[in-house]
Amino acid sequence: MSDSKKIPKREFIKKGLLGIGGVIAGTYGIKSLWANTTNDMLNSNIFDSDDLGKFSKEASWYSVRGTNVKCELCPNGCLLKPGNSGACRTRINKDGKLYTIAYGNPCTTNIDPIEKKPLFHFKPSTKAYSIATAGCNLACLNCQNWDISQKSPKEVRTYDQMPAKVVEETLKNKCDSIAYTYTEPISFYEYMFDTAKLAHDKGIKNVFISNGYINEKPLRSLAKYLDAANINLKSFKEEIYNTLNSGSLQPILDTLLTLKEEKVWLEITNLVIPSWTDDMDMIKKMCEWLVKNNLHEYPLHFSKFVPLYKLTHLPVTPVSTLEKARKIAMDAGIKYIYIGNVPGHEAENTFCPKCKKMIIERKGFYILNNHIKDNKCEYCSEKISGVWK
Repeated sequence: MSDSKKIPKREFIKKGLLGIGGVIAGTYGIKSLWANTTNDMLNSNIFDSDDLGKFSKEASWYSVRGTNVKCELCPNGCLLKPGNSGACRTRINKDGKLYTIAYGNPCTTNIDPIEKKPLFHFKPSTKAYSIATAGCNLACLNCQNWDISQKSPKEVRTYDQMPAKVVEETLKNKCDSIAYTYTEPISFYEYMFDTAKLAHDKGIKNVFISNGYINEKPLRSLAKYLDAANINLKSFKEEIYNTLNSGSLQPILDTLLTLKEEKVWLEITNLVIPSWTDDMDMIKKMCEWLVKNNLHEYPLHFSKFVPLYKLTHLPVTPVSTLEKARKIAMDAGIKYIYIGNVPGHEAENTFCPKCKKMIIERKGFYILNNHIKDNKCEYCSEKISGVWK
């Protein structure tokens, strides 16, 4: 079988695990499989790299190993032979150098309310100019944007929008921020970085909507230009991260702590998937970890799962399950807990952690009433964590 016909080992492992009935294997076994796979898992993805094209740029974070290159952007640590791409499908070894092919070629742009990200405590009622390229460094079975996240920029329709043009469009459309979102912005790191730097110089805010699967050094470099982030903490068990997402838990926890240290406003989303991430003991441990690490002042969003991609056989998350998770988070000491994807639910509103009164009333992504003044509750003067102006 030729290299171009092989199934990537990550996909092979995933299918094998699912093929035995979705039983989650022991942590040691999965870790061993993952460790043996990481460095060469995409040597089967061969691209015609003779002409990378206009939408390419030398990558920022890599090392050279003879004619091979090792990507050092994220924990996948892909070791690539000439002509091969990484797990994200956006980084290619050409003649012993690593290039991104996700630069200035977004597959989608849109103007969104900031609440859609979701960011509930960051500049409410403002607009975000949202961009994404194809590609992602994880392979989640439940991905809602799989038709662009699980493809290369060469496989989807794209637009010509270099960093300066993104900033121009943001200003023209009177948006307060640029959101790097929809797919995984880590996979278009250089494009995001250069855009964020230009935006920062123009007084535009930068918003990072991410799975958080990134190494510390590139994250700290990027964080200089970030104002807010929503990180998807997908579960709190290593084996679930391995099988559901083809990733690992600890790097995401490290990302949360790094963003906090870098003073980037942070919100966290946890998608509650029936039979995968709806274990209340696991959710309790996650919430306790957040409190222990002084992340209890940052909002936590429990989001309803809707069957998509490779998990269409599962039911939607019962609202009662989300409410149980919210109660656990409240009991653990997290101050602001929301329920997402359930329009009209009381838990899409913000309540003062002291006097318990509703201080922001929302309907979907829009604010109906706001009783926060000078960063404080109008009723009891309790300080409300967030970036309100």
